[in-house]
Parts: sequence; C-alpha cells; structure tokens
Amino acid sequence: MEYRIEDLAHHSGATVRTIRAYQDRGLLPRPERRGRANVYEDAHLARLRQIADLLDRGYTLASIKELLEAWDAGRGLGGVLGLVAEVDGPWTDEKADRITRAELDAAFGGTPDEAAVADAVALGVLEPVPGRDDEYLVPSPQELAVAVELYAAGVPLLAISGHLRELRGRVEHIASRFLEFTTEHVFARYLDHHPPTEADAAEAASLVRKLRPLAQQSVDAELARAMRMFATKHLRQHLEAGAVPPAAEEPQYVALPASTMRRVQALVGDEGVAAFVAAAAEREVQTRTLDALAASRRASS
Repeated sequence: MEYRIEDLAHHSGATVRTIRAYQDRGLLPRPERRGRANVYEDAHLARLRQIADLLDRGYTLASIKELLEAWDAGRGLGGVLGLVAEVDGPWTDEKADRITRAELDAAFGGTPDEAAVADAVALGVLEPVPGRDDEYLVPSPQELAVAVELYAAGVPLLAISGHLRELRGRVEHIASRFLEFTTEHVFARYLDHHPPTEADAAEAASLVRKLRPLAQQSVDAELARAMRMFATKHLRQHLEAGAVPPAAEEPQYVALPASTMRRVQALVGDEGVAAFVAAAAEREVQTRTLDALAASRRASS
C-alpha cells in the first residue's frame, strides 16, 4: 500500500504534524518523492504503530529512537519488548470487578455520598465506566472490601480516604526503594547497554518473573512483625492496672474541593499532597499571627 501523508495520519492515528516531527527527529524514514508528492508505504505505518506502542509503555522519544536504531541495525526488539511486557504485566493475581451505584451506596450505609464517590474516583479506587453513569470499575475489589469493613466498624469515609492517601505515599516509597535496590544489585549488569542486547533483555525479563513476588512477600512479613509488636504494646497499655495510655494527637481530616486536590497533585504528586496542604495551612496560620501582632502594635502606638 502507498499513502499520502493525510492517509497515513488517518490509518495510524497520528496527526500530520506529529508525522513530520518524527521525520525531523529521525524516528520515521523520509518518504519517497514522486514529482510534487510524498509517498509513504506500509513500513512507515508499521513504524508509527511501533512508536505509539512504546509511548504507551512509558518510553521517551529519545529512548524509542535508540531502540528503533538498534532494530534497523539488525538487533531485534523481541527481548526488549519481552522485558517491557514482563514489567507492564500484572503484579497481583487480583482481578478487577464492577459495581453499580446502588450496590456501592448499599455497601456504605445506604445513603448516597457524592463527595465520597468523587474522592474514591480521584484515588483510583473506583473508575467510571464510559457510557454507564450507574456503574464503576473496581481495579482492586480487595481494597474496596477493606473500606467497607472499616466503615462498618465506625470509621468515617473521610478518615478512610485520608488514611489511604497516607498509606499510598509510604508504600510508593517502599516500592521505589525496592526497585532501586534490585536495579543496583541485580539488573544493572543487564541494562548497562542502551538499548540492552537481546540476550540481556531476555535474561532481565526472566529475573523480573522470579523477583516479582519478593516485594509482596517482604512487605507482608514486615507488616505482620510490626503489627504484632505494636498491637501487643497497645493492648498491654490498656490492660495494665491504673495505666493511662499516652495521649496521641489524632490527625484531623477536612474535605477539599476535587479541583483543588487535582492542582496540588499536579504540583507535588500524590505522595506530597498531605505534606503540601499541612505546610500551606501552617504558613497561613503563621502569616495571620504575624499580621495580628503587627496590627496590635500599630493600635497600641
């Protein structure tokens, strides 16, 4: 097949401007010039689809250019794409489920709470199903089930979502450290080449399969150890005769507009939201205190 640039854009899903930008960056071969027209072929369409697939997997254009140059030089992409597929694959056996709005309301006391639903969507606990206003995708039914049980035990929805945000930030830090640790001590020797060789990429993919469950197992073991230690300590404090448990300053939760949350997340990421909001509030309190002191001074003068 032969295509004009407009036809190529239509079949590939890329815009004409994007195609020209890829040509300028060396990602896409130049078309054949026939008279006053540029003619593209199936190879150009296949290359555009490769680029789109790699972009969806999180690769930068610079990395894609290196991979495609390796491909053009005769080094296959099979091993690299196998590694990408292994990393992109599921990291849990849990299967996503669906829930209707009526079922959701019934699970949380039977009273509709639009703010709580919007908060759950913002956290990714629920995902709207396109074309179905009364149905949601539940990426982690286990996570939703925990929220239902906590609510039934008397924990307010606002406290549950606040706890999830705090927990998510800490878990993301653990995941990041585990990846840094394994990359430094395991994967560095396979990924030093840019892009890695076919054999190294295939070996790294095999290691991902072996190491994938280790993060979960180590976190489960350490969480069980910590819960046993702290639960025993708390129980002893409450059961000792005459003992007064140390007063803990409980965090207070406030509802923020979803638009405000999105702007804060865009600035500092999900893991920094709590610290940013706390710092902003503290700064406002300090500013008002200083203003009040200055005003009092002027009044007395």
